[in-house]
Amino acid sequence: FPLRFRYNNKTVYCLYILNFSAADKKRQYFLQRRLSMEKEFKTYLLDQNLSKNTITSYLYALRQFEEKYDKLTKQNLRDYKVYLIENYKPQTVNLRIRAINCYLESIQKEQWKLPSVKVQQKPFLENVISEADYLYFKNCLKRDNEMYWYFVVRFLAATGARVSELVQIKCEHVRIGYLDLYSKGGKLRRIYIPSALQKETLKWMEETKKESGFLFLNKYGELITARGIAVQLKHFGSRYGLDSSVVYPHSFRHRFAKSFLERCNDIAMLADLMGHASIETTWIYLRKTSTEQQAIINKIIDW
Repeated sequence: FPLRFRYNNKTVYCLYILNFSAADKKRQYFLQRRLSMEKEFKTYLLDQNLSKNTITSYLYALRQFEEKYDKLTKQNLRDYKVYLIENYKPQTVNLRIRAINCYLESIQKEQWKLPSVKVQQKPFLENVISEADYLYFKNCLKRDNEMYWYFVVRFLAATGARVSELVQIKCEHVRIGYLDLYSKGGKLRRIYIPSALQKETLKWMEETKKESGFLFLNKYGELITARGIAVQLKHFGSRYGLDSSVVYPHSFRHRFAKSFLERCNDIAMLADLMGHASIETTWIYLRKTSTEQQAIINKIIDW
């Protein structure tokens, strides 16, 4: 490539030729191929309307595979699955497998897709905030005028939204009472905002002069992150003496599902509201939490 320098007050150009070794050329080839694969896969994922977190996770899995294997073959895919099983929990293994299978779909190699591993589900739900603790938590936040966090908790528990979906809610959605999201394959999921929550939020929006745009921004005027929400919920949970293991964003989504089934035993409708691809995923909410199981045992067993 050309180099430029000054000599006797003149600009002089010369051609400098790099002598790459065969190994360097091979590394450069694989790097370029990898970047190209990731770029094409990211475009495919965006076309599928997947969430930002899912796209990041799937790209990470592909990158991990590429770093371990220089070719995409059936044997390398099987070896990768063995590597995952030996090093990760079953839920993580299945997440990585879903990512690789999605990549295989994107390059029309569906016949190479890997089967997921069986996850042994516990016979009870763990770390779900109780309805009493939820009511106590939101009332404490309201009492202390922590209205921003009061509404974060209210929206999570009253809509069943994932935290990645919560941050997409805008003032305009509050006014019409719902948010439409499109999942893989263009499937519509509607997140409803209950009328009582809608009325209360509209009043808060008026008081804080929020007229349009995203509802939950950080102090810099940017979208708050999932981690930012999780950290603050832990902080307030500790302040109010709640068990830290049940104070996290997804716990309130679980609370929504449990409370819904206690009042309306329509599991098919709940599956739609939760955005579950399979109703089998929703069946877990028919189970009692370990705390609820213990209370029932203590109450009924007298022999």
